Amino acid sequence: MQDLTTQTDGRQDLRIAIVQSALVWQDWAANKAQFTARIESLAGQADVIVLPEMFTTGFSMDTATSAQSMDGDAVNWMRAMAESSGAVICGSMVMEEPGVGFTNRFLWMPPAGAYSYYDKRHLFRMGAEHQHYQSGDRRVVIDYRGWRILPLVCYDLRFPVWSRNRQDYDLMVLVANWPAKRSMHWKVLSQARAIENQAYVAVCNRVGEDGNGWSFSGDSRIISAEGEILAELEPNADGVLLHTLSSDKLTQYREGFPAWQDADSFTLS
Repeated sequence: MQDLTTQTDGRQDLRIAIVQSALVWQDWAANKAQFTARIESLAGQADVIVLPEMFTTGFSMDTATSAQSMDGDAVNWMRAMAESSGAVICGSMVMEEPGVGFTNRFLWMPPAGAYSYYDKRHLFRMGAEHQHYQSGDRRVVIDYRGWRILPLVCYDLRFPVWSRNRQDYDLMVLVANWPAKRSMHWKVLSQARAIENQAYVAVCNRVGEDGNGWSFSGDSRIISAEGEILAELEPNADGVLLHTLSSDKLTQYREGFPAWQDADSFTLS
């Protein structure tokens, strides 16, 4: 077992910005315009900028209309925004993968170097997502500035085995279109994931109403490894949440309360 308290090489404090926004239904041009303005306003203030799930379109099952490609406009836009802002840009979109089909893909685009991606594992069957998209089969941990970061998407939040910290991550970043009528679940589960994994959790949800008639309250927040709400946005309002994650506080907590040493071993299939 790795020692969670010693995995700190090169890890400095990390400035994270969560963008909580309404999304224009299946209109990438309109969403691109609003997020370009948001990101430009954050230049120099953040190391990581988090956008919601399916930020290009809203939670759409119309793959023919919504899909992007890895060499398409949305990915090129993310690359340009990362370069101009000096920050990682991350969020998910509908992606067409030749020979595979469509995935709900979380993209992590740094200002320099190679991008990373994670395809959503748990597809939301109550919204028929599993009928339109292929489930991902890779659990991904991204190394960035000494931080080990686990990307997840929306419904993944309900599945603690998939997100269990195997002493391999420091921060969970989850993007979502999580309906307002289940906001209590969102709040409880996001804190539980932080507490049980002894890791920071940053969750980004949209607001407004989508083309399916679902309403979203946002409730975006950043949670400490102890489960404390460090910062959160007002529900039902567009806004940006800025917070600096402390590397030292994470290490001190893990050293002072090393519950991770008693974690059960398991394998994923």
